Amino acid sequence: GCNPLAETGRSKLQNQRAVLNQQILRAVRMRAGAENLLRATTNNKVREQVLLELSFVNSDLQILKEELEGLNISVEVYQNTTETFSIPLVPLGLKETKEVDFTLPLKDFILEHYSEDSFEYEDEIADLMDLRQACRTPSRDEAGIEMLTSYFLQLGYVENRFFPPTRHMGVLFTWYDSFTGVPVCQQNLLLEKASILFNIGALYTQIGTRCNRQTQAGLENAVDAFQRAAGVLSYLKETFTHTPSYDMSPAMLNVLVKMLLAQAQECVFEQLGLPGIRNEFFTLVKMTQEVAKVGEVYVLVNTAMNQEPVKENIPYSWSKLAQIKSDHYRALAHYFIATILCDHELQAGDDEDQQEKALCQLYDHMPEGLMALSILKDKVQRKQLGKAHLRQAVVCHEEALRLCGLCKKLRNIDVLQEVLTAAHKRSLLKYSQQETEDDFLSLIQVPDIIAKTEHKIEIIAPQFSKVKVKDFFHRLGPLAVFSAKQRWTAPRPIRIHREAGELGFSLKGGSPVQIYCLDPVCSAAAMGLKEGDYIVSVGGVDCKWLGVKEVLEKLKSVGEQPIEMEVISCQDTAASMHNKSATYSVGMQKTYSLICLAMEEDKIDQTKKTPLKLPFLSWGTKNRQKAASTLCLPSAVAGSSHLKKKLSPLTLLNSESSLY
Repeated sequence: GCNPLAETGRSKLQNQRAVLNQQILRAVRMRAGAENLLRATTNNKVREQVLLELSFVNSDLQILKEELEGLNISVEVYQNTTETFSIPLVPLGLKETKEVDFTLPLKDFILEHYSEDSFEYEDEIADLMDLRQACRTPSRDEAGIEMLTSYFLQLGYVENRFFPPTRHMGVLFTWYDSFTGVPVCQQNLLLEKASILFNIGALYTQIGTRCNRQTQAGLENAVDAFQRAAGVLSYLKETFTHTPSYDMSPAMLNVLVKMLLAQAQECVFEQLGLPGIRNEFFTLVKMTQEVAKVGEVYVLVNTAMNQEPVKENIPYSWSKLAQIKSDHYRALAHYFIATILCDHELQAGDDEDQQEKALCQLYDHMPEGLMALSILKDKVQRKQLGKAHLRQAVVCHEEALRLCGLCKKLRNIDVLQEVLTAAHKRSLLKYSQQETEDDFLSLIQVPDIIAKTEHKIEIIAPQFSKVKVKDFFHRLGPLAVFSAKQRWTAPRPIRIHREAGELGFSLKGGSPVQIYCLDPVCSAAAMGLKEGDYIVSVGGVDCKWLGVKEVLEKLKSVGEQPIEMEVISCQDTAASMHNKSATYSVGMQKTYSLICLAMEEDKIDQTKKTPLKLPFLSWGTKNRQKAASTLCLPSAVAGSSHLKKKLSPLTLLNSESSLY
């Protein structure tokens, strides 16, 4: 990873994000404590003091949230360093995390579960921790993506090796919400995997915003990066369910995917206009529909950002920027049509039918009383419709400038102001060049423009198979056999004496090999060898990765001399499964998947039924039978009892819609 102490613009922002996260954590804890005291006390004077403290803490939290929003809209740092005259693109900030020490839990598990000397695996554990630490500061390029992907794939091996379904390993993962700064702590490795996936998508967005948008190659790379970012976040939304933080909730991820695809569509338009837009009829028709498409997708993004439950947590400036872009690009579409109508008269050598068809395809309906062919032939009608489009363009530009002026964060982005002002002045200049004597007689209402693109933007699914990763704990043996889900006896020595050149058993399987067709009266059976045992070493040499042929050669290589081998036997794996996934949500009782439902003791005693529980995070659909609970700092709940209510396991309904 990058040097965490490097004083780059991006590292400064990430350091500020980490500091804000800690401040938000302290403020949330203070609020939780004040709410607990408010619920517990009956003294009016104490209650007044607590209410005053709560108002102070809540205002402090609001200020911290606004500061975090300021970091999320600090888009200039992530743009390309070359001089550009383009509206900035929005990147996602990386999720912050705390350090995790795998050493003791993994060493204990290796000794207990695999019956091996855990000190021999200290280097592998250190490599895993070093890789995780590097993932906190990935470089903003393909190497950073590859490193995060490597760690994500490595977590798959670690999960299968060390995280059994029957218990927790005691490793606590803490990740901070990218938008609210609220920490989520779980002993569930799936939180780690989901957060790494989010950071892969976020890093792709930072790569996309960094591309040089003054070159064709840079714009192509930007489009590709945003498509891949959308693919990773879409994969996260579909693969992990009941995610415990707002930034990874299905609703939020859906909005982020739409925003990233809209930015990719914006880059496609810039790519088409980079060589320059020729003032030619059919070229302008094509550019009109392309830019109208950009405006249309940003309208959808703005609508999605203003829906519950996303509206409360999406940065306000992001929503306003999407609205500004929708107005700006719709204004450009009207400007291009006005240019077609005002600058291009139907000449004798022009293809009349093609121009009529192209003009009809621009509108969902023609203006009242007008026909496409008559507009092309009649200079007065063409001028009137062109001026109507110019008026609409000016109105949209003015609305974009007004919205930009209302948002303090966007008002400080100089290049945004420059682009909007220049486009507005251009439309005003074009309008002033037209004849004005008939303005009061022109009542034409411009119709809606049909958006169309020849360059459809689609999600690019993540291709994890392209990153080759070697299991750090390869020496433990083949993962299909030596996993946390299967329990084994400790290796036991078997001393073999060849009888008439025969071993008394056969071997089968791949790696490791199994005992097959064991003669019950042979010396090996007398020593305790069983049918189905796995051979893990022969003559002190590890053979967990050897096949039948290699193991037979080792057994026969000693001739008539006795040889010692070690074998293991499979134990019953039908043990009862624990149903808890501890989550520490620091009193944020309104977080949609961290809601702590209180259950009265007398109701529990009467029903004697345990409600169905689901995990916060489910990897695919196979693990949905696992259960989860959450431990939350108690907080004030309106109408709650002072004495009878206590914290209880989180109960979630089966339908995802119930999360809201």
